[in-house]
Amino acid sequence: MTLVPFGGDLLAQSRAWTNLHDDELRRRAVQAAGEKDIPALVSLTTAYLAQQGASGVLTSPRTVEAYQLGARQFLEYATAQALNLLRPHRHDAQGYIGHLLAAGRKPAGVQLKVAAAACLYRALRWAGATDADPFRDAKVPKDRTSGLVKRPPYTEDELADVIEKADVHAKFLLFLTAHAGLRISEALALEWTDLDEAARRIHVRSGKGRKERIVAMSSSLARATRHYRALYGLGGPDHTDGKRTTASSAVFRYASVMTARYHIEKAFGAAGVHFRGFHAGRKYAGTRLLRQVKDFGRVAAHLGHESVDTTRRGYASLAADDLKDDLAGW
Repeated sequence: MTLVPFGGDLLAQSRAWTNLHDDELRRRAVQAAGEKDIPALVSLTTAYLAQQGASGVLTSPRTVEAYQLGARQFLEYATAQALNLLRPHRHDAQGYIGHLLAAGRKPAGVQLKVAAAACLYRALRWAGATDADPFRDAKVPKDRTSGLVKRPPYTEDELADVIEKADVHAKFLLFLTAHAGLRISEALALEWTDLDEAARRIHVRSGKGRKERIVAMSSSLARATRHYRALYGLGGPDHTDGKRTTASSAVFRYASVMTARYHIEKAFGAAGVHFRGFHAGRKYAGTRLLRQVKDFGRVAAHLGHESVDTTRRGYASLAADDLKDDLAGW
């Protein structure tokens, strides 16, 4: 039996399993696990996410893709090692973690792969195929290195050099990530009605976890927004790239993160600056704002973080001598 994942929405993809009678669901899941049918097991994991995941059918496409990739990679390992998926040995899960670490993967990345493999087993239990939970007590070493050290923010000079070489679209996208601190998915989802340059506000409607928030604009971003709107706003000249036209409600012509990355990397290449991803722009926003306001809570709100700890661990830090002026009179 081979189930090929259907390319529709998440709910449609799950129906290949949820439309089955419980006995047939269990039979097919057992068969897929016994045969290590990777497409079928990835499909089962996807169906479980749609039905029992924290966000259900509203799980973001990027999260679904990450879990699908992680499940596939574990299944490839299980196939190569001839593991029994339904009756795993008690050392199998830790062995997989050791394999990933020995291959040079960082603990944070290993944690994501383990989460996907554990989700596969939740899917198998959901289908009634097994009671096994091999990753329940598995241990991944903690990474003590700060996220700012591993993946540092862009510097002021780097951004200035790139902005000088970037086209209008790439320049505006840089302002949104490095000043407003938007995630790339949030920036690409913006519509013209979400931008209020007069009040210097952005309405983010597609934040992580489906949370909306209002983000303040810097003066530079407000000016860039006025310029960009004059060129490509509603009623302006069409500018088409692929499937999207910016004379519609969408702010950007980029239809996907991959397309945006392609164009932004050209600007970085022209400026001679290494592209470290869109998150390095968010980290620039977090670090610069924290050094100005010295309040992790306000910075977390600006970046859309639910926990201040997230901001503290990987997005913003104070200078080592930040307290010297406060301590001067002691």
